[in-house]
Amino acid sequence: MKKVLFVCVENAGRSQMAEAIARAYGVDASSAGTMPAEAVNPTVVEVMTERGFKLASNKPKMLTTQMIEEADYVVTMGCKVEDVCPKPLIVKMEKKLVDWHIDDPKGKPIEEVRKIESTIEGKLIELMSKTKQ
Repeated sequence: MKKVLFVCVENAGRSQMAEAIARAYGVDASSAGTMPAEAVNPTVVEVMTERGFKLASNKPKMLTTQMIEEADYVVTMGCKVEDVCPKPLIVKMEKKLVDWHIDDPKGKPIEEVRKIESTIEGKLIELMSKTKQ
C-alpha cells in the first residue's frame, strides 16, 4: 500500500490510532490535524498501550500542504474537513480523499475507545485490500 495520511481536527485520537495501526501493518503512514491538541488523548494512549503501541510521547501535528501532496491517500476520520480546512487544502485532497466517519474518542469511556480502535483497524484492512486490486 502507498503512503497514507490520516487527518482529524485535533490529531489526538482517531488519526493517531490509525497511524500506529497502519504502521504495524507495514503501511507508510502519518497523521495530522487542522487544529492540533496539546497532547494525545490519555484514554487513546491507554487503549493503544494495551495493544502494545506507545503513543504517550506522540505530539499532535498541524496538517500541511506538503503532507497532502506527498500522500497517495488522505483518510479523514469523520470530522467535517470542509468545515475546518482551508479551501486550497480541500482541493488538493479531493482526488485522494477517503472518509471513514468514525466517532471521536474524546470524552468517551475506555470501552467505547476500544470499539473505535477496532473499527479503525477493520477499515484499514478494508482499505488495504481495495488498494491491492
